Amino acid sequence: MRAGAEPYRPELFEQFGTVFARRMFGGFGLFVGDVMLGIVMDDLIYLKTDEKTRPRFVAEGAAPFTYRKRTGEGVSMSYYVVPDRLYDEPEEFAQWVRAAYAIAERSPSVQKKRGSTGKPARA
Repeated sequence: MRAGAEPYRPELFEQFGTVFARRMFGGFGLFVGDVMLGIVMDDLIYLKTDEKTRPRFVAEGAAPFTYRKRTGEGVSMSYYVVPDRLYDEPEEFAQWVRAAYAIAERSPSVQKKRGSTGKPARA
């Protein structure tokens, strides 16, 4: 466990496994080790998406995580809010979390941290 990380294992994540929440930008980043797979902001869970998974979120009416720069410009990120119906479907929710984790694990920032081996960098 990383310093400053707290266990984040609400009932929804039990089918997936242990996820840690770390405070950031007025909410929480959701992590497995050094991989950030989601965001919690204003009591909403957002999961990491890519070109393949994003259409599933959009088809369910899910919106991307957005924020405003100091200039007032809106910025959308690759994290999309979890569809409400998944809160009652823990097994399906876990499938969506697994997909988000796989996407996040392949991200350039994680690969850079881990180096060419793909293993977590030593502290």
